[in-house]
Amino acid sequence: MRVTRVWPDRASLVKAIAIAGTFACLVWAFAVADVQRLDWLFGVLALGAVGANLFDARTDAQRVTISGSALAAVVVIAFFGPAWAFALVAVAELIVWIVERYPLERVAINLFGSGAPALIAGTVFEAVKPAGEGSAGFYLALALAAVLMLVLNLLIVARLATLLDRDPFAETVAGASKMLLLSLAINVPLALAATGLCLELGIGGTAFAAFTLIAFAYMANLVATARHRSRQYASLSWGVLSGLLRTLDVRDPRAARHAAAVAAFSRDIARAAGMGPQECELVHTAGLLHDIGHFALSDRVAERGRVLNEEDWTAIRRHPELGADMLRDLGLYGPVAEIVRAHHERIDGRGYPFGLKADEIPEAAKIIAVAEVYDTLTAHDTYRTPVSSFEALTELRRVSGTQLDGRYVEILAELLAGSDITYRHADAADFGRELDLGRRIGEAAAN
Repeated sequence: MRVTRVWPDRASLVKAIAIAGTFACLVWAFAVADVQRLDWLFGVLALGAVGANLFDARTDAQRVTISGSALAAVVVIAFFGPAWAFALVAVAELIVWIVERYPLERVAINLFGSGAPALIAGTVFEAVKPAGEGSAGFYLALALAAVLMLVLNLLIVARLATLLDRDPFAETVAGASKMLLLSLAINVPLALAATGLCLELGIGGTAFAAFTLIAFAYMANLVATARHRSRQYASLSWGVLSGLLRTLDVRDPRAARHAAAVAAFSRDIARAAGMGPQECELVHTAGLLHDIGHFALSDRVAERGRVLNEEDWTAIRRHPELGADMLRDLGLYGPVAEIVRAHHERIDGRGYPFGLKADEIPEAAKIIAVAEVYDTLTAHDTYRTPVSSFEALTELRRVSGTQLDGRYVEILAELLAGSDITYRHADAADFGRELDLGRRIGEAAAN
């Protein structure tokens, strides 16, 4: 008879590591604390640190936090040493917990994750700083300590949080890296400036430094909240659009593949025409959504083999306007909506819905018109017998200057000349790949 070893669950393991680490930090802090160094300056900085912590800036994961109290901790390291820097961040963290009441295991993680870096950075600063305050060497050593503290804080908290939540460590660190870089770029110079103010102006400089702590943390919180809401709105908007197109694909199996093909051809034409990255992305997005207005048409219009009457054709001619209205109502896609509205206009003014001519038509809409006609002629899932790439180009050139813009027809011809049959006949175009939903949501949030 034997007993196998029972390992603790993740929550217990993380809690044990955090509690043990916090206890070790307490012992360390008591061992090096120097009460003689304390004065009123510490109290002012502590108030600033507490206020800053109440307005922390969260990453999109809303799990790893980079707090404005780090700036106060750096100033405390400069004047009072590592033990009091640990005390400052620990007290600030406990006050935030009293207000927010998040789980106790997170308190232990945050105490260890904030306290250990403050102690380590403070000890390094004490070891390398030159004698006397205010010299160039003094500020250089303090900058090194600030960077070390912020980086260690992120790594320790992220490691324990991801271990607890079973999330990828690398992805969590990557998600918080932009906020870390922002914190380094702002906190380190501010900490050095605040230290200089305290040295030169006494209580006035210290009060200003404390106010800066709170103001910076509050503004960072507003930015992080705005980015999070933008991401949610972009996710909802693109989710709706994706759902509409996939529903349309159930009614007409050509829809999603055709949208992907037109988007890919349009982007390549725009790039070859010398458009910039943002313009190419706009053309690609409009190509992907150009037929979204078909969703509002009746089922009889989408049914294959049915002879369409004049009423049906009138409804079909409305789909650019219907699609543009749908995109405009979603709010994020004003420029795309105008391109979608114009993608069936003709150079000679005989298109719809407004009969625009030549230069009145957006360039992106002219590109999409070329891509759409080409894919309709060459794909195997259209309503007509597919033709070869050569035959399709012959037809495009025939209507060049009347229906289509001749410049973009010739650019497409050049692209096709150097490509294989898979590219020339986009039967394998994939809507999900062209949509790339995660990237679009991320970019919308970042902007």
